[in-house]
This record gives sequence, C-alpha cells and structure tokens, in this order.
Amino acid sequence: MNSLKLPVNTVLIPIDMQRAFDAAPWPPRWNERVDGNGLALLAAWRAVRRPIIHVRHDSVVEGSTLRPGQPGNAFRPGFDPLGEEPLISKSVNAAFIGTDLDLRLRRLGADTVVMFGISTDMCVSTSVRVGANLGYRVILVEDACDCFDLADGAGGVISARDIHRAHVATLRADFAEVVATEDMLAALDAAKAA
Repeated sequence: MNSLKLPVNTVLIPIDMQRAFDAAPWPPRWNERVDGNGLALLAAWRAVRRPIIHVRHDSVVEGSTLRPGQPGNAFRPGFDPLGEEPLISKSVNAAFIGTDLDLRLRRLGADTVVMFGISTDMCVSTSVRVGANLGYRVILVEDACDCFDLADGAGGVISARDIHRAHVATLRADFAEVVATEDMLAALDAAKAA
C-alpha cells in the first residue's frame, strides 16, 4: 500500500488510549501490539510536524473507571499530548458529538483524518462513521486498535478478535480506508522525502 498519499494537513486522532482498559470491569482484549503501534504513529507524526488531536473519554457515569479523577481516566504511558497538541474531551462514543473536533479540523483546513485507538467497535467505529458522514476522508489504522470480548446476549461470548475483524470489515466497506501501521509509516516517510 505504498500508494497511500497523505495531504500535508492530514490530522492524526488517537482515540481513548487510556489506562482503565487494562483492568476490571473491562473484559479481555486481543491486540498486544496496540500500544507499540500507536506510539510509533505518534512518533512519526511528530517527526514530520503534522497535526495531532488527542481524544479522551471523560465519562459522566458515576463509578466509571473512565470518569475524570479516576486513575483509569489517565492516558496510557506515552500517549499524553505533548506541547500544544490539543485534547478533545468527550462523554459519548463519537469524538465529534458535543465537542469542537469538527471545528478544529475545519480551521486546520483538514479533509483527511487518520484514526486509531480503543475500542474498535465502540468509540473508534462511531468516530470513523461520523467523520465519514461529515465528509472527511477517514483512514483507520486497524492494527493500532483494540477491543474487548463481548457477551452475545445468549450466554456466549464473541471474541475480541472477531469483533475487531467484523467492525474493520464494515468500516472498510463504506466508511474508511483501512491500513496497517507499517503502511502508514511508509506513507509518512514518502511524504517526508518528497
């Protein structure tokens, strides 16, 4: 996928890379490479001085591990915004709802966004869908995403890996370009060399 072209004002949007997801009550996840891939994307984006807008879930639900002031609300190691990188605080699944993300992107003149984070089937998927519906070209870095095992309502459990695969397939079909971390890093290298 070395034909991936990224406009200069392409914005990287890490979604909900927070500590809460490593412990109960959250079920098991599947992607052991989510942090490494996400950190590689952040480092590469910063190296070419392209815009990054961080998204954090600040739950309004009493007792939530994602509620502000709870240890789980903090970013995972290495995922804190640096310098003047903006932070969007959301309390619903879509990063565009109840926030100024759309306005910030339009002020940057951005028409392309690159998203990754936790969880593939919830906040990442919802943000990708809304972004596409708002007219952005959305690129999902699928191996920098992760999700959880999910009860199926009939006494069984759908594995996190299967949940991820199904959501990525749906997003690829109608909402986003889907790439791997290595392809995105190669595209950034190509843009830097040009």
